[in-house]
Amino acid sequence: MLVLNFILFQIAWFACVLGAAMAKPWLGVLITAVILAWHLYQSKNLSSELKLLVYTVMIGALLDQALVSFNLVNYLYHGWHQSIVPVWILALWLAFATTLNMSLRWMQTRYFVGFIFGMIGGPLAYLAAEKLGAVTITSQLSFVVLAIGWAMITPTLLYIARRINAVKR
Repeated sequence: MLVLNFILFQIAWFACVLGAAMAKPWLGVLITAVILAWHLYQSKNLSSELKLLVYTVMIGALLDQALVSFNLVNYLYHGWHQSIVPVWILALWLAFATTLNMSLRWMQTRYFVGFIFGMIGGPLAYLAAEKLGAVTITSQLSFVVLAIGWAMITPTLLYIARRINAVKR
């Protein structure tokens, strides 16, 4: 299941990024929706997973909206208004949320590892998306903000996942 979760996340990531690069932002959203449906169907605790999805997309949307608002990253083909974080980025945050209790679960008590993972992995994902034609990173400051943002968000989301999982039903 862990490997499948990792593979499905990669499929969602490529679908969203390549969909945006091809001016079809809703393509990645649709593929991610199918992956999310399967993830929720397989979930042992639907309520906890839904909470984690909501927290993750809210927190992630704040980071990406800041990137949009401060012109640190230009997203192509939003799927709606250019001043709002793109629909396909929100789908990516939802896909990322599916990893927090699966393929990234081992990090839930290793916050420093999550910090480093986010600090390096977050900016690299945006750089890869730029190379594929879905985003434009506007300056070196953008990478600093991405590194700081992801370094804070990743352990925070791992903590939230752990806390949600600890709540007795």
